[in-house]
Amino acid sequence: MEVHINTGSEFKRQFKRLMKKYHSLLHDFDVWKQELKNNPLAGDDLGAGVRKIRMAIDSKGKGKSGGARILTLNILLDAETMDITLLTIYDKGEISNVNDDYIKFLVENL
Repeated sequence: MEVHINTGSEFKRQFKRLMKKYHSLLHDFDVWKQELKNNPLAGDDLGAGVRKIRMAIDSKGKGKSGGARILTLNILLDAETMDITLLTIYDKGEISNVNDDYIKFLVENL
C-alpha cells in the first residue's frame, strides 16, 4: 500500500517545541515514520479515522510507554493508497490523555 504522510500546523508547532527539549526527537521521528509506512494502521483507533500511536524518545530513556503520542487522521483514498495527516504530537509526561473536543478541534482545523 502506498502511504502519503502530511503534517498539520498543530503537529509542526508541537514538534518544534519538543525538539528543543529532546535532542533525539528528529531521529526517533524518522524511525517512527518508516514504521508507520510499513504499518499504517498501528496504534489505537479513536474513531472517525483518528488513531493514537506511541513513539519512543531515546533521550527520555523510557521507551514507548513514557515517550510521545502522535494523533493521526487516516483516510483511505482507494484500495492501494492511504493519506495520513499528523494532527499533533505530545509528551506522555506532560499530557496523560487528550479529550474528544480537542481531537475534533484538530480535525476541523486542518
